[in-house]
Amino acid sequence: MESNITVDTKGMACPMPIVKAKKALDTLESGQVMQVISTDKGSLNDFQAWVKQTKHELVKHEEDNGVYTFYVKKS
Repeated sequence: MESNITVDTKGMACPMPIVKAKKALDTLESGQVMQVISTDKGSLNDFQAWVKQTKHELVKHEEDNGVYTFYVKKS
């Protein structure tokens, strides 16, 4: 999937993936997509809750060998 920015948070624990994602998303315009790569097992729940709270859209998420990739579309 195409993204406008990639945020690599591998090795970081909660809440850092969300903190880094929020900072990166603030630089995007509405409708643009951010890719976040994380190894934090709790990141799936964290990102689902975060996009609900912020009204952004979790377009897609994948998991491959403990690496989670999220695509978030800015509202």
